[in-house]
Amino acid sequence: MLQINDITYRIGDRVLLQGATAGVPEGKHVGVVGRNGVGKSTLFSLIRNEIPSETGSISVPKNWRIGGVEQEAPATDISLLETVLAADTERLALLTEAETATDPHRIADIHTRLADIDAHSAPARAASILAGLGFDEADQARPTKDFSGGWRMRVALAALLFTQPDLLLLDEPTNYLDLEGTIWLVDFLRKYPRTLLIVSHDRDLLDQVATGILHLEHQRLSFYSGNFARFQKLKAEQAEHDIALRKKLDAKRKHMSAFVERFRAKASKARQAQSRMKALSKLELPTVLADEQSAPISLQGPEDLLPPPIITMEDASVGYDEKAILSRMTLRIDQDDRIALLGANGNGKSTFAKLITARLKQMDGKVRRSPKLRIGYFAQHQVDELPEGLTPYQTMRQRMEKFGEVTDAQVRTRVGAIGFSGKRADVKVRDLSGGEKARLLLALATFDKPHMLVLDEPTNHLDMQGRDQLVDAINNYPGAVILISHDQHLIDSCADRLWLVHGGRVEAFDGDMDDYRRLLLSQRGRPGAQSDDRPAVKASAPDRAPAPTAEDEARGKAARKEAAKARASIAPLKKKADAAEMKIIEIEEKITKLDAVLADGSLFERDPAKADLIARARGELGTQLEKAEAAWEACHVAYEDAVEKAGLAAEDA
Repeated sequence: MLQINDITYRIGDRVLLQGATAGVPEGKHVGVVGRNGVGKSTLFSLIRNEIPSETGSISVPKNWRIGGVEQEAPATDISLLETVLAADTERLALLTEAETATDPHRIADIHTRLADIDAHSAPARAASILAGLGFDEADQARPTKDFSGGWRMRVALAALLFTQPDLLLLDEPTNYLDLEGTIWLVDFLRKYPRTLLIVSHDRDLLDQVATGILHLEHQRLSFYSGNFARFQKLKAEQAEHDIALRKKLDAKRKHMSAFVERFRAKASKARQAQSRMKALSKLELPTVLADEQSAPISLQGPEDLLPPPIITMEDASVGYDEKAILSRMTLRIDQDDRIALLGANGNGKSTFAKLITARLKQMDGKVRRSPKLRIGYFAQHQVDELPEGLTPYQTMRQRMEKFGEVTDAQVRTRVGAIGFSGKRADVKVRDLSGGEKARLLLALATFDKPHMLVLDEPTNHLDMQGRDQLVDAINNYPGAVILISHDQHLIDSCADRLWLVHGGRVEAFDGDMDDYRRLLLSQRGRPGAQSDDRPAVKASAPDRAPAPTAEDEARGKAARKEAAKARASIAPLKKKADAAEMKIIEIEEKITKLDAVLADGSLFERDPAKADLIARARGELGTQLEKAEAAWEACHVAYEDAVEKAGLAAEDA
């Protein structure tokens, strides 16, 4: 097994691991989880012995091979298939030696070993892995230099999977995969025969692959058996237990303190008071340290809902340089649609998104948009295009000034609402985390309260908490959403329609995500599967159901209108609840600062008047906090009731 013993590691003054200890049984598939920046990637470097620990040790069984993807495959003239095959250095060495060996005994040993490692099936296994990651037979014969860095990362991953190390370390492997590659990888890893450690914020991957969870929190490691869903349940139960115990001990501490204060001066009770004081000093409260909370993601929605449809296409085609990528598209999008685009990278999903957002003009056919339609667009490449020399404050101010003069307070309020309060608003964009950049870009994309959002891989830079917040934000957004993502949990949680972009067409997929997973695995699982195979599943053109009656059309319009109204009515309640929660956080921060000042007992001797003012202010804040908590509870109850009622109404409709 992998044994981590009392590891301590720090970078400068920052401690990432302190006395961390854990054991991973052989053959376990373990998800390594924890907030961004806590040291998960550093733990992998320690396991690979790339950096030394300050204390402790990490041991693995003798002769174990440890493997991980560190960089993309080099750009060479060697084909993809040969690059993957070359990763198995033992097989390559044996085959080379077999051509020159003359000793009969050695020849026999070589061929025995080649049989043991199943060397003769290696080309077929390598081709199957490459196909699963999106490379067809023609691609596999091409040199690696023909592919971009993202695709060469897939080649490096294929090479690693082909070698089947005894301990496989994967750090966010789905970040450079599309949905189809992710589905295949999840299925492959579920069947992986050796020990696996995987860092991922992909909830679906951790639920399907992990048989254990290694949680890195507060510089310590804790191992939990089961998948991520079970880990979450155990953590929630543990937190509830700790909070309940803390309340009991806190009440006991107050009672004992009151007894001591009351009777310490009485001779008859002095012995008991002394005993209570000793007991009080030993009464330890459990440490309840919640994970750091970030500001919720909020998507500004339209106040002026548009009548359906907001976009229609009739036999439209789109492409580049007079070459059509997508053609014969007859589609319709309404204000309340939640549409996920399926299809492997290179089939035209981003091209379709550019047509929707008018970044590309149709080559043929008709595309009609509602005259008042506003569209927000988020694409993963835009995160890297944010002005690195500006701060969130400056970036937001530039956007706000396009609509008129603004004050410093207005800008601070706007950036504070998206998580950049205080000094974080003045940090250069280049120094922000990937998640912070994504939050800023989402705020800019929804600045003018668009009627429709097009989101192209919005989760790439978000941690699990951020992804959960994005799910809530999308579901509370009152406009239409077009979603391109490799995050299956996001699609399952938000999309109510699936469109397949494939073979130059965009068609409704007649099934759910489970059907799509089965279809994809059946295609990529067979040897020599081509990326241009037509899906063997019934697909029909969206909104072209056979002979809809006028009554059907009217009923559908009415249902969509009611759904849009329900979302519009719920959104303000959610905003009020979020604002109330932010108010509580703001008051608690002020109370913490005042408590720190009042903790210095000498202040009352040095400046009694000032100490009295601070104490009064602390008391007023306590009253404000009670009112704020009551307001939040009322807002939250109203929001939950509205959600429940809207769900029942939608179901009844």
